[in-house]
Amino acid sequence: MSWEPEVEELKRRRQHARQQGGESAVQKQHSRGRLTIRERISCLLDSGSFRESGRSTATPEYDEDGQLQGLVPANYIVGRGKIDGRDIVVGGEDFTLKGGSPNAAGLRKSVYAEHLAMQQRTPLVRLLEGGGGSVKGSGKNTGTVGDPVYKVPRFKIIADAMGCIPVVSAALGAVAGFPAGRLVASHFSVMTRETAQILIGGPALVERALGIKLSKDELGGAQVHAYSGVVDNIAESEEDAIKQIRQFLSYLPSNVWEAAPRLICTDPVDRMEEELLHIVPRDANSPFSMRQVIRLVVDKESFFEVNANYGPSQICGLARMSGQAIGVLANDCTVYAGAMTAEAAQKYRRFIEMCDMFHIPIVNFVDQPGFMIGPAAERSGTIRYGMAAVAAAVQASVPWASIQVHKGFGVATAAHYGQDAYILSWPSVETGALPVEGGVAVAYRREIAASENPDATRKALEDKIRQTRSPFAQAESFSVHELIDPRETRPALCDWIDSIQTRLKTLLGPVSFPFRP
Repeated sequence: MSWEPEVEELKRRRQHARQQGGESAVQKQHSRGRLTIRERISCLLDSGSFRESGRSTATPEYDEDGQLQGLVPANYIVGRGKIDGRDIVVGGEDFTLKGGSPNAAGLRKSVYAEHLAMQQRTPLVRLLEGGGGSVKGSGKNTGTVGDPVYKVPRFKIIADAMGCIPVVSAALGAVAGFPAGRLVASHFSVMTRETAQILIGGPALVERALGIKLSKDELGGAQVHAYSGVVDNIAESEEDAIKQIRQFLSYLPSNVWEAAPRLICTDPVDRMEEELLHIVPRDANSPFSMRQVIRLVVDKESFFEVNANYGPSQICGLARMSGQAIGVLANDCTVYAGAMTAEAAQKYRRFIEMCDMFHIPIVNFVDQPGFMIGPAAERSGTIRYGMAAVAAAVQASVPWASIQVHKGFGVATAAHYGQDAYILSWPSVETGALPVEGGVAVAYRREIAASENPDATRKALEDKIRQTRSPFAQAESFSVHELIDPRETRPALCDWIDSIQTRLKTLLGPVSFPFRP
């Protein structure tokens, strides 16, 4: 006697599951310009490294008499694999089966993804394409979000994972309902420009509930979510999305109990770029490229920006400095002169919290004219979100270096300095409670109005105030740690990176507050 018949049945079921929705469903997926979930996983992971969980998991189908008629493979694939030799967990819906709307087996496997990643303390990657629950076939063996088989709320593991391991999600087709919720519960999210949509509810539901008729793209395409803050980045293709996922993870540790990676640096730490000497114009109102400043200072080709279109006056991204993974914060003076809007503040706060959670040191290039002002800024609650960004900065425990590049005015500037920040200043910097022009307009309003030549009086007052804001005065009083030649920025920061290595090792473990999506 042997168990060969059962083993053969097991092989048959595994083979059946690998057929996904069948050849015609796979061809239909390809005709729409999208890969299947198995193809996506293969593209993401190191060759041959995928170890699938639940290879024969399926949902049974019964006839009216309760007799088993067949098995439908789980429409969620999950397992372990490697990216650049590092362990991760990956999962995603199989759109060729029921359009990715979870069947009972698929739902349970999707919930298992977070549990597996937490057990292994490895990053979690979700490759999403599918909808939430369906009224079709609801009831026996279908499962729901509130399935009582779980003794704790199903969403708790999603929240717990966000506080312990890197979580990355990609929208690679239509993503609605529960999968859309999963998408935003991530430290980094990306969607494809032409083939993905992210929706709380799809067109049919919106039309039935609100009487508004829109296509999926009009409701939640890339042209919407590139600016909504729902996703961090837009990808030109699935391959580009996967490339961005791999790059993002390269800067992060596997979990909060490990240090952010430091690689061997081939870019000279003493590199001094001549362009930095004249990149900031003498005319305070003339714009310049802060992104170019960043690229000239960090390790070459290492800057990876996130969420560029949302709150665009503030720049957030990851890079390397002397091989060390760092978070980069900066202002873009070409957008509202770099002022902090409500959207920018939310992006800023979220990025600071992520860096603090994963013990990634922050390098901040400061050109901050203050919070955005005006009626639109008041309606959007700028001061509330701005102070949340300030709170995130001053509560962060991660090492922090601030380079005063150009401007630093008002309360918003406090969002650019963490605890015990290492402060370098360029000769081009001007700081104070208010910009000179605005401060003079407020403080000397009556004097200017009473003058025979208001414009001349205003200019004379502005020039006088500006002389008192010389960066040399800050250096003389040790208000900054060093006033430097802009070309010295990279060598100074690389030296700082060496000095904080011991401190970074003492920070390992969860931070005192959870990450909020």
